Amino acid sequence: MNRDGPAPCPARAHPPRVMQLGLQAALAALLLAGACSKAPTVIDGSSQQLFEETTRKARRDLPIRDRLVFDAALHNPGGRRFGGEDANERARQAYHGMTAFDVVADAEARGIH
Repeated sequence: MNRDGPAPCPARAHPPRVMQLGLQAALAALLLAGACSKAPTVIDGSSQQLFEETTRKARRDLPIRDRLVFDAALHNPGGRRFGGEDANERARQAYHGMTAFDVVADAEARGIH
């Protein structure tokens, strides 16, 4: 004890600094939460059912302006074109493992807009 009275509590000695650190930690947590956005859906072409499910989910990842290009790309996949090939099978093979963003980039590179 000093002659001015009891020694101040260390936590109360610097309350603005403690509050500032708490605020900074809260802001950092919010920034991290915002940066950890959902990963884009990967298209699975291993079966027709999985292809339909994953392309539907992947389409939702896109901004609205890119969805028409995505739809056009699904109906016009790149690759070989022989008379007897099934277009759905060709699309499943062409886009297996890609995201919707990859499909749109591929379509735009092939002139589909």
